[in-house]
Amino acid sequence: MQFSISLFLISLDTLNKSTDLLFPTSFITTNSRWIKNYIISIFTNHLIKYPTPININYAWSFGSLAGICLIIQILTGIFLAMHYTAHIELAFSSVEHIMRDVNNGWLIRYAHANGASMFFIVVYCHIFRGLYFGSYMHPRQLLWCSGVLMFILMMATAFMGYVLPWGQMSFWGATVITSLFTAIPFIGNVIVDWLWGGFTVGNATLNRFFSLHFFLPFALAGLSIVHLALLHKDGSSNPLGVDSHVDKISFYPYFFVKDLFAFFYFLFFFCIFIFYFPNALGHPDNYIPADPMQTPPHIVPEWYFLPYYAILRSIPDKLGGVLAMFSSLIVLFLIPFLNTSDIKSTNFRPLFKIFYWLTVTNFLLLGWLGQKPVTDIYIIAGQFATAFYFLFFLFLIPILGILESILANFKSSIK
Repeated sequence: MQFSISLFLISLDTLNKSTDLLFPTSFITTNSRWIKNYIISIFTNHLIKYPTPININYAWSFGSLAGICLIIQILTGIFLAMHYTAHIELAFSSVEHIMRDVNNGWLIRYAHANGASMFFIVVYCHIFRGLYFGSYMHPRQLLWCSGVLMFILMMATAFMGYVLPWGQMSFWGATVITSLFTAIPFIGNVIVDWLWGGFTVGNATLNRFFSLHFFLPFALAGLSIVHLALLHKDGSSNPLGVDSHVDKISFYPYFFVKDLFAFFYFLFFFCIFIFYFPNALGHPDNYIPADPMQTPPHIVPEWYFLPYYAILRSIPDKLGGVLAMFSSLIVLFLIPFLNTSDIKSTNFRPLFKIFYWLTVTNFLLLGWLGQKPVTDIYIIAGQFATAFYFLFFLFLIPILGILESILANFKSSIK
């Protein structure tokens, strides 16, 4: 988001400079008015002259890439909505119409479908980068929490979008996931009735999901501005994990070029999937029209939901599974408040680094288990992986901070 808006402002700045060369006297007043303009000055200070730590690396480019992914999803979604029909009898056919009859419709649809996967890849990397370099620590607690809120909103948007093609996996995925809310005492059935708009997943459900799927990305864009404001309030962190004693330079042109380089690498990776493997990240059953009378042999969500789906399945009780799945997201809000370490960068925390990489491996394992059949061996493995997931965030993060502090004090006392 920061990178894309900067591109517009740099173009505006270049235009002003070029006109000054042609008409140096007549444009002095106009140029000064642009500089004094309150809105332009805000964008200039926060996106062009924004002081950035000189030692940040390409891992910090995932934030800009996430903003670009959001823009791609909004633009392609608007064009798809022009031809999509939110009706259970026509939804699947309208998607086929987009693919076959609309000029470049196949490109827009594949860019939107694979763009969701690219968005989650970038966001997962962004989250784990923040976890590694302590971006959740003081004074950036609110920044971290706003990012987690954006992640949850993004998951809700993606789930509703997955339902819209109205294929077999779309229909049955919506049926299974929305039915989970019935496990919530007292209000569960009310929530499900509101989501369905009736007694089962049907036309009212599809219309509601389409409306929410169209609206939520704009809410996400608004929240991203809040996230960016919170980031600029305290400034970007850096690999050393210190906010002082690190030189800072303006975002443009140094880190603009760096983010531009990362963007072209991302675009190359993105285009490989669009043009060569457009269906690799989707489920083949979703290319079959929805049939309420025929249940697929193995119902699974999209790949980016699989870790949380594995947590859901690992608990034998329905209510317990639902609570565990939602708790796995809520627990991310608690990380800044459970942290007991003053050292931000994992590079200087050898004990934490071991468990950090075990957590990354465990998350990938949960994703792999989420796509496996519901058999005893996978359920048991999922229970161990789920237990470690909560163990790390609820107990290891505070305990390791205290233990590392004790060891550091003991080592200094020996010296």
